[in-house]
Amino acid sequence: MNAEAQSPRVAPRPLCYGALELPSRYLLSPLAGYTNLPFRRVVRELGGLGLATTDLVSARGLLEGSAKSLQLIESCPEDRPFAVQLFGSEPETLCDAAQLLVERGVDSIDINMGCPVRRITAGGAGSAMLCQTDATLRLVRTVVERTPVPVTVKMRLGWDDSQITAPEFAREFAQLGVAAIAVHGRTREQGFSGAVNRDGIRRVVEAAPSIPVIGNGDIRTVEDAETMFRETGCAGISIGRGALANPWIFRQLVERETSGRCSPPGNFEERLALLRRQFGFLSDQIGERRAVSMFRKMGHWYLKAMRVRASLRNQFQIAQNRGELEQALAEIAAAGPSTGNRTGLLPEMHVAVPSGPVDRW
Repeated sequence: MNAEAQSPRVAPRPLCYGALELPSRYLLSPLAGYTNLPFRRVVRELGGLGLATTDLVSARGLLEGSAKSLQLIESCPEDRPFAVQLFGSEPETLCDAAQLLVERGVDSIDINMGCPVRRITAGGAGSAMLCQTDATLRLVRTVVERTPVPVTVKMRLGWDDSQITAPEFAREFAQLGVAAIAVHGRTREQGFSGAVNRDGIRRVVEAAPSIPVIGNGDIRTVEDAETMFRETGCAGISIGRGALANPWIFRQLVERETSGRCSPPGNFEERLALLRRQFGFLSDQIGERRAVSMFRKMGHWYLKAMRVRASLRNQFQIAQNRGELEQALAEIAAAGPSTGNRTGLLPEMHVAVPSGPVDRW
């Protein structure tokens, strides 16, 4: 018997957002255009997920009854625990939106302080809040005091390298009663360029020892997650694009921490089945006609990860109805992957991030 088998693994402390205990330390990050209800459902079915959060939702749009905002917050009994991420710069608007969500049964409210996109920051929301200390603290204090479910914050390290404000904000947020903080280890100016700054995340952890700090950024593999824990001391990990490339990653992480081993990610056949299941959930939610066009973006990453050749991926992308989409999938199933095989490991695939000057996003 080897040493690993002889030594029982010590279970990590439960990750709690106030009174809300999460099933695991691994969270699905808010990701615009991807972390919708159908994707959350398939990831949950694979296992290992501790908390899923919606794409960022406009607090004002929600109160005005925007169809897009209302669709983003749709959930179901299997989608638990469940958080909605709100953005906005007006305390009263965020409080009213949070109250609406509480009435709909949401488990947690997340305030977006990390989005670098210009249309968000131009209104003083997203990562622009990192430059407005007094206004931001007033907003967060108001939402925490008036919201009966755990309130969390997602932020970046700062606006740029000359304004690394996340540690000081974290210290203040812990005193205000924020339940947890997720921090992406880059500045707004960086966008997604360069390497994630784990030392910066560690400083946020040290600044707020009384609440969980969640590490985020460049987590593509189980080993990446272990490095994040080791170098930052964070309490949990949030994964976005890594989960698009490998929706099995949450199950793998729980397997590794409980047994020291983990099963492989899905093969070609399993990914094809998951693609079909997610499309089915989307069709149930919005109808087949709209689902065919809306699913193209997500289907692209499924087929890239499955190593489907470009001509067949294009056939899937130009499908106009359910029949054409099913014909494309039938040909994809018959052809199999262009590299690797149907039932073995596929080559790793990384999901591209936005590039170019962040002000043009």
